Amino acid sequence: MATAIEYNSPGQLTSLHGVDPAALAQIPTDIIDICRLAPGLVIQPRDAQTLDLPPERFSENQIRPAVKLVDTLLALNPAPLTVQRAPDHRVIGTCRHFAAISCALLRHRGIAARVRCGFATYFQHGRGLDHWITEYWHDVERRWVRIDTEILGRSILERPEDLRAGEFLSGGEAWIAFRAGRIDAATFGVGGTANWGPAEIRGNAIKDLAALNKVEMLPWDEWGRMTASYNGETGPDYDAFLDTIAVTAAGDDPAAVAELYAHDDLRVPSELIR
Repeated sequence: MATAIEYNSPGQLTSLHGVDPAALAQIPTDIIDICRLAPGLVIQPRDAQTLDLPPERFSENQIRPAVKLVDTLLALNPAPLTVQRAPDHRVIGTCRHFAAISCALLRHRGIAARVRCGFATYFQHGRGLDHWITEYWHDVERRWVRIDTEILGRSILERPEDLRAGEFLSGGEAWIAFRAGRIDAATFGVGGTANWGPAEIRGNAIKDLAALNKVEMLPWDEWGRMTASYNGETGPDYDAFLDTIAVTAAGDDPAAVAELYAHDDLRVPSELIR
């Protein structure tokens, strides 16, 4: 029997063990204030392109563990993480890195938090774009609140600190909607690429399951039968398996989520978790 997942403690990729305590001493206790730190710590590669940075800096978006992200930040600027960095002193990362740093800081404060992999419907009208967000458990309202820390303080959404139903679909939610005929899979994928369709939804459903198990991978990581799916080499049996993944994730039973993740096709190989 799998052990239920505790989201108020760090996982291997969200641990901040070993970080200089002075860098973390002033981290707020308010959830939204914690999440507001991320936009001052991370910069998207497309935005960093305008900064005339050394080419080797762009490999920062390959960093998985939050502790290494923070070490990179402190090497650029040793100030506490509560100090907003100049753009050239932010770590270069994707939406996944915004979400992972936020999640790590929330868990550092003992707040139940998770990274979610799926699709945002608010960047391009009529399209679901590959995206990662953070969510935290609201004790009073007894629900998970979804927050897009990357766009906090921007005018993209009215309330990015509490995403409304349909603004973000986890990979599993998008799969359920696709199978029910409520969305066109051809409109779900990775912006600026040719990667659209059911395979992208399958991949994000599996990455989301890993994230629910506190294994927050990179957007381009592949394992199990994911590569075969992207190559169009899977069939109805794999789609039926994805149905199980999606329903289990939606059920939000941590023990069931952990038990399913133990499957050889779904568990992230240990050599990737670094």
